[in-house]
Amino acid sequence: MAATARRRSQQDLALILSALAFAAHKHRNQRRKDASVSPYINHPIALANVLANEGGVRDARVICAALLHDTIEDTDTTPQELAAHFGPAIRDIVLEVTDDKNLPKTVRKRLQIRHASRISRRAKLVKLADKICNLRDITTSPPAKWSEMRKRKYFNWAKKVVDRLRGMNARLERAFDAAYAARPK
Repeated sequence: MAATARRRSQQDLALILSALAFAAHKHRNQRRKDASVSPYINHPIALANVLANEGGVRDARVICAALLHDTIEDTDTTPQELAAHFGPAIRDIVLEVTDDKNLPKTVRKRLQIRHASRISRRAKLVKLADKICNLRDITTSPPAKWSEMRKRKYFNWAKKVVDRLRGMNARLERAFDAAYAARPK
């Protein structure tokens, strides 16, 4: 039993590190919109950290999907490429949290609210971590050109999404609520 668990743990770690390396490569030339123009890869890493260390999530597929969550949406990565590298389960989680960039932003935001309650448990965890990290980033190092009104609107929209995700992980929900409480007034 112990040898099987140890082997599984090693396989999970190898998979997570592969996802991290893949995401780092895909996002290598991207920067955040904050004043310091920080490396984009910090965002997926933050999601994985929130899931594992604040939410107690131990599912390697969820951690991998968190690291990869923006690769289809924001890079040249295809669903087929993700499936080839990480399998269909991880690809499917990523697809569930991927917006269709061909749609106008207002439509994408509305669809996120509408679909939030219908996505899988694993995708809900990734989406929840994404909203936590985004609120924290807006509070501590917001996009350089965002007004206070835009920040407030983002916080309020994120809460509408998260309210449809509730019931998945109480620790993550408390972390979201704490981040939301720091919203611009």
